[in-house]
Formats: sequence, C-alpha cells, structure tokens
Amino acid sequence: MSDAPEKDVRLIWSRYYSAFIPAGPSGPNVVDRLKAASGAIGGIAVTGLLCGLMLGNGLAHPLLVAPMGASAVLLFAVPASPLAQPWPVLGGNMVSALVGIAVTKVVSDPTLAAALAVGAAIAVMSLLRCLHPPGGAVALSAALGAKGAASSYMFALVPVGVNTLLLLVVAILFHRLSGHNYPHVAPRAPAPHGTADPAPLERAGPSDQDVADALHGFGDTLDVDEADLRQLLADTELRAAERTHGAAARCGEIMSKDVLHVAAHQPIADARALMRERGLLSLPVIDDAGRVQGMIGALDLARDGDDFSGKAENRAGDIAHRSLFVHPDTPVARLIGPFSSGAWREAVVVDADHRLQGLVTQTDLLASLALRPNAASTQPPS
Repeated sequence: MSDAPEKDVRLIWSRYYSAFIPAGPSGPNVVDRLKAASGAIGGIAVTGLLCGLMLGNGLAHPLLVAPMGASAVLLFAVPASPLAQPWPVLGGNMVSALVGIAVTKVVSDPTLAAALAVGAAIAVMSLLRCLHPPGGAVALSAALGAKGAASSYMFALVPVGVNTLLLLVVAILFHRLSGHNYPHVAPRAPAPHGTADPAPLERAGPSDQDVADALHGFGDTLDVDEADLRQLLADTELRAAERTHGAAARCGEIMSKDVLHVAAHQPIADARALMRERGLLSLPVIDDAGRVQGMIGALDLARDGDDFSGKAENRAGDIAHRSLFVHPDTPVARLIGPFSSGAWREAVVVDADHRLQGLVTQTDLLASLALRPNAASTQPPS
C-alpha cells in the first residue's frame, strides 16, 4: 500500500507550522546581533540615567515608559527599517500618546477606550507617515493610565517625547561610531561622469516604477524601503549573472596575452609616444621586478602631461593610477559590476607574484558574454 497520502499530510502540516516559526532573518552575523543588543542596553541605560537626573532623585522609572523597549529593538536591531527612522520613531510615539489621551477624554469605558486608542493611533500614524509599532503600546499606556500622569496632554511631551528623543540621540551616536548608515539612506551607485543619469547597472535593472508596481501587486505592506529593495534586486540580478555565466569563461581564457607595457622608470614621453603610435587607451606600468605597479590612461596623460612632459626626471610610474587586478582563474562575469560602474575599463591579469599575465578590456568582456553560451545551457540535464 502506498504511503503517498501520509507524506502529503506531513508536508501540509510542516508548511502550516513553518508559517508560525519562520526562518531567522538573514544578513547580520552574531557579532552584529551582539552589537545591536549592546546598543539597546546603552540606549535604555542612558535614557533612564538622564531621566533620573531630570527628577533629581536618580530614579528613572517614573519618567521611563515601557514602550521605549520596543523602540530600542527597532532602532538598534533593524536600523534600516522604514519604521525605525527618526520621524516614525519620534512622531509615532508622540502622536500615539496624544491620540490615546484624546480618546480617553471622550470614551469613559476603559476597555473600549484602550481598543479605540490603539486603532486610532495606527490610523493617524499612517496618515502622517510616521508608523511606528511601539506607538500602539504608547497609545495603550495612555489609555490605561488615564487617571494618572497620562491624563494630561503633557504626557506626550514628558515622558514620551523626552524618552524618545534621548533614545534617538543615543541610537544616532551608536550607529555613527559603529559605522552603520543611520538615519538610513539607501546607497546609490554614483554616475560614472557626474551626470544626472543613473549608473549603467541601475538603468539596466528594475526601475523605481517597476518596484512600486511590484509592491502594489504584492498587496501586503513590506517593512523595507523601496530604494533598498531596488538595490537588493539589482545586486541579486548581478549575482545571478555571475553564477549563470561564471562557468562559461575565465579571465585567462579571454585575456590579451601579448600586452604592451612600459617600465616605471621610463620617461612619460615614452609612454605617450607608445600609446599614440599603437592607438592604445591604456598601458600597464611594471616595476623592475616585473610586477604591475598601475596603469596609465589617456586621462592621466591629459591631466598631468603639462606638468611632466618636459621634465626628464619624471617617469611613467609617477602618473600611474591604481589598477583592477584579477587572476587567470577569475570568472569573467565577476567583471560585470566593476566595468558597468564606469570606474574601470580594463582588468590586469596577474599571477600569484603580481606579475603581468594579460589584460581583459570591456570589449573582451562584451564579446565573451555575447558569443559564449551561458553555464545553464552547457550543463548536461540532471
């Protein structure tokens, strides 16, 4: 008798329970998570200490409200979240406090007031673009404490506003010291020539409208910035291209092996003459041991030629710029990102001793990707 139905049932139950226990978040490693925990400890400790100093008795708890713990989770553990940015944090908490107090002044039943306070806080935060999950807890605290300190609208300023502002200041300082980008701004690749056009990979990847349409079609709200999502998709596409084409060719297979070069001690005029005679856009510069020191390009000659061309004591090594180095076994597709950024037009292929082996240009890369079958089409079927 087949056990297929039993396996199907187990599979269904497995998927059902996995919805309640999702996989852990990817990205930060253990060290980053410990840093987030230490940041939260410092944030709450400093906030509580300063609140105690404000009261003059050293006791923090009269001015330290519980929802700050939830705000600390967002500020230190997921600082890139749109819900953890300064305006959602400060505006969300203070607006929710005001909403909670206003509801309790209109609705006398505590249970109904608590429910309406949380719901109204979510609506107002959404309208003001300051949605912050701990704001719901702030609104609930205001509703439940209607007969105490939370009965006055000053509750939104002291302690909620003061707590939130102190926690924000600590978070900004913490992330600046730890090298994190907070307040978070999605990184964008600079335009190659300082123009208004996006970088080539951004133009080739999903547009802002593509991402907006996809999010609209998805239906559910995602806790991720659209610019971050676009950058993530572009990076995913680039990695997929590297994986797909990576097995098709290596730099050693497509590189130019008979590479003209110039010694670092040669006069700059020799490099200029060789590039003009052979129609070269760039020229490797090697030292006396045969190791690549850098590259000379047309821009190097144009920028520094007036200063160096007439001085015999100045050499090619003086104007050489940093090179992009790869090895013969480097996958060709690894060059897509650097070449598309506009920062590099060629990659110098070197051996383990940093000696010149060849040169891969943008033209070589384009020909390789266009004429060679990708890895997926060359692998035998499973």
